[in-house]
Amino acid sequence: MKLPTLREVGTEAKLLLIGIPVFIWTMIPIYHMFVFAISPKEDAFAGKLWPTHPTFHNFSIVFHQQHYFLRDFWIQFWNSTVIALAVGALTLFIATAAAFSISRLRVPGGRAVMNLALFTYFIPAAFLAVPMYRTMGTYGLLNNHWSLILAMVTIAAPYAIWVLKQASDKLPVELDEAATMDGATTLQLFRLVYVPLMMPSLVAVGTYAILLAWNEYLYAFLLLSKDTDITLPVALGNFLAADDSPWELLMTTGFIYALPPAAVYYAFKRYMVGGLTAGAVKS
Repeated sequence: MKLPTLREVGTEAKLLLIGIPVFIWTMIPIYHMFVFAISPKEDAFAGKLWPTHPTFHNFSIVFHQQHYFLRDFWIQFWNSTVIALAVGALTLFIATAAAFSISRLRVPGGRAVMNLALFTYFIPAAFLAVPMYRTMGTYGLLNNHWSLILAMVTIAAPYAIWVLKQASDKLPVELDEAATMDGATTLQLFRLVYVPLMMPSLVAVGTYAILLAWNEYLYAFLLLSKDTDITLPVALGNFLAADDSPWELLMTTGFIYALPPAAVYYAFKRYMVGGLTAGAVKS
């Protein structure tokens, strides 16, 4: 077995010296959130590294909606789930079709359209919030989940198209030619050849779009207003409207809301790295 060289050991030590502090710094907010979640109200601001009497009573309050700010918790959680899944599905459909058309069918003007779509990222998404609000109001979509879904697809789609187009460019053209010679139609080529080969990138892009919509606050705050229509991030913001905010319940709800995206990421992390970097290096 080959022993690592002194240079390789030194490089790994440098990475550890950088990585460990960054990891600890990243985990500190999550740790404090959990400590808040398991602390009784009277101990929430005690300043201790661990509560004297840890309890899961706060989780019970949240799950049973036993507080004014939590009366629609499950409805709002469901709203977030539906909107995130819808954004993921629509983004995948639009981006996959666009990338296939640009990369494989080479439709005229396809690359120009993709570049124009990417150009929208030069404008911060926050600057587009008011125009988006005006547009949705013009078409009567305010206080409708479709307004937020369409807004998030608009933000997610350009990047998704670019990632899938780059990954699609790496697929051998000979596969398309062989399928066409065997009598495959364009739709069959897309469904039976293109989609299966692009699956890692599709999973990565779908996960990206879902997490983007799941964590969105600004557009959800502007486009939705009814308590039974808003998403959970907006509902969490309502906790801060009270003079005596129940911080232990806010942190508990936030901790619960953070679990699904964490589970989704760790379930598909091997696709995330490979899928989002596909096509970054030309072979």
